[in-house]
Amino acid sequence: MKFATKAVHAGFDYHQHNRAVMPPIYQTSAFAHDAVGEQLDFAYARTGTPTRAALEANLAALEDARHGLAFASGMAAIDAVLRATLQPGDEVIAVADLYGGAYRILDKVMQPLGIKVTFADLSDAANLSAAIGPQTRLVWLETPTNPLLNLVDVAALSAIAHAHGAKVAVDNTFATPYLQNPLQQGADIVVHSATKYLGGHSDVLLGLVAVNDEALFKAIKFIQNAAGAVPGPQDCFLTLRGIKTLALRMDRHCDNAERVAAYLQQHPAIEKVFFPGLPEHPGHALARRQMRRFGGIVTIYLKDNSREAASHVASRLQLFMLAESLGGVESLVNHSYTMSHGGMPPAQKAALGIREGQLRLSIGIEDIDDILADLAQALAD
Repeated sequence: MKFATKAVHAGFDYHQHNRAVMPPIYQTSAFAHDAVGEQLDFAYARTGTPTRAALEANLAALEDARHGLAFASGMAAIDAVLRATLQPGDEVIAVADLYGGAYRILDKVMQPLGIKVTFADLSDAANLSAAIGPQTRLVWLETPTNPLLNLVDVAALSAIAHAHGAKVAVDNTFATPYLQNPLQQGADIVVHSATKYLGGHSDVLLGLVAVNDEALFKAIKFIQNAAGAVPGPQDCFLTLRGIKTLALRMDRHCDNAERVAAYLQQHPAIEKVFFPGLPEHPGHALARRQMRRFGGIVTIYLKDNSREAASHVASRLQLFMLAESLGGVESLVNHSYTMSHGGMPPAQKAALGIREGQLRLSIGIEDIDDILADLAQALAD
């Protein structure tokens, strides 16, 4: 079964739900037992509901995984993976230019618990070989990274990690399973903020995890149930509904992003365009090998590297809304320095190249002529 068909049908058997065409919303906190001691597939909503089970099975099918797990947010999913794989004294090596929320939980939550956190430039796999040690239990990757769209070689890094007994987790939010499947490339865990492209309509907060290993699945599921950071049935339903059009939306996001990147690369107000689809991008060859297309995010450096310049452009945009998120049908602009990476120390941002005069553009599915016209008027003198 091909991807677009799995996105519509996988994980749901209408025969089990009174022949409902769409997965029903099981808006209940508990399920009735007929007798004391009876074992039910669903007993208490924190442990599971049929709506959530349909979403988890759907995600597993899209990532070609044995198991899927749903959480109340992308950060809740990241937290569960970290807690399921790390103990005090262990080390996690994370790609340096990662999402600000992931940086915060590693730096401010995991390190105080006695977990060693090492941030490294993993665009060169040799850097992992140099950094990994006997206490390394997890390698945390993003590809493409947020917000500068750097790429890492999942297969090469997974081989190094596994040779040292470490697991590999990949945040696949930017690529989605439509463009990239890290488990097939050797990773052990895939994480998504389904708030973004999977939900696709900026109306849901949800995280997802996909794994193959049975022991790893049980460890993460234990955290899911014990900590209880799970999504409600309405959010699961909305995410399932969004996933049904994922293939269609991603093709449009990618088409539009390619046009936007080409346009901005020639614009006199732009110093640099970050987009894996550009031949000049240092990860372009890897992107062609590891991804099916290049995604819907374009990040830019303005020639005027100031907050004032970034604010001026963002405020003049009319289709693009200034917002924290990405991946919805509408175009969004993000000032990474103060928004998605606002909690990262200035010195760390400077080292990574996250600048005041930088904007991350989430390219929506509007007509490309309107998107380009909006950018043109916002960037005009």
